[in-house]
Amino acid sequence: MSSLIKIKAIRDSLSANENKLADYVLAHPESIRNLSSQKLAQTVGVSQSSVVKFSQKLGYKGYPDFKFALNDSLHRQNEQGQAAPLHGQISLSDSFEEMSEKLLSSEIKVLTQTKAANEQWAYEKASQLLLDAKRILICGIGSSALVAQDLSFKLQKLGMAAVAESDSHVQMANVANYGSEDLLFVISESGETREEVAVTNIARDNQVPVISLTRFANNSIAKKADCKLYTVAEEDSARLSSILAHTAQSFVLDTLFILLTQTSERGRQLLELSNDVVRQYRNR
Repeated sequence: MSSLIKIKAIRDSLSANENKLADYVLAHPESIRNLSSQKLAQTVGVSQSSVVKFSQKLGYKGYPDFKFALNDSLHRQNEQGQAAPLHGQISLSDSFEEMSEKLLSSEIKVLTQTKAANEQWAYEKASQLLLDAKRILICGIGSSALVAQDLSFKLQKLGMAAVAESDSHVQMANVANYGSEDLLFVISESGETREEVAVTNIARDNQVPVISLTRFANNSIAKKADCKLYTVAEEDSARLSSILAHTAQSFVLDTLFILLTQTSERGRQLLELSNDVVRQYRNR
């Protein structure tokens, strides 16, 4: 995942000094290759330890690793080239063509960044946890409940004992009876939804494996998860935020579902049987 995308994705979780660093790096990424950690700290007006902590929060061992990754990101960006950005948010005065172009541009950006945020091994680990689980509880609140329900339907077609629940009290009651052979799949855009944090904590107390799907940030739910999947929906517009989060979540879960069908022969057989039943009903 691009270092610059990482910075944009976790900005809400950064301290004041780290935000100063983030702003400087985003505004002057090319200059970083010529700056030591000490010089960067002096330029921005923070301590050298803030530079190190900033690098580590992005997932790097230290500033040298961050600097190398940033240079690599810039090199690949220059090689690939970039389409001219579509500026501005959707407004009431936009024509239909302008509105649809802005929406399309935003969704393409979110899907591309979400794809880059998740490594293949994370999908493979999530797939194995799902295949090994006796019972699967998928939890989401609000719009996340919609994608949770869709995932449960898909997993049921593969023969998995998966249920989706949007009522937080029912979620807690169910996971309280789960154990190490079961699985909790938590979907929360912020990773800080109070009810979902509580359900995750109950699962951890009972040694229930947890898969999380949250935005790319240091959040309470992802910290407790055995397998972390991420979305990147940095759109500031309130009008677009839930749409883009839903788009990103669906992309991750569809990718996971397709991987499951590729790796599980029994799942493919059950999926085909399920599809045959529906086709026979429609043909009556």
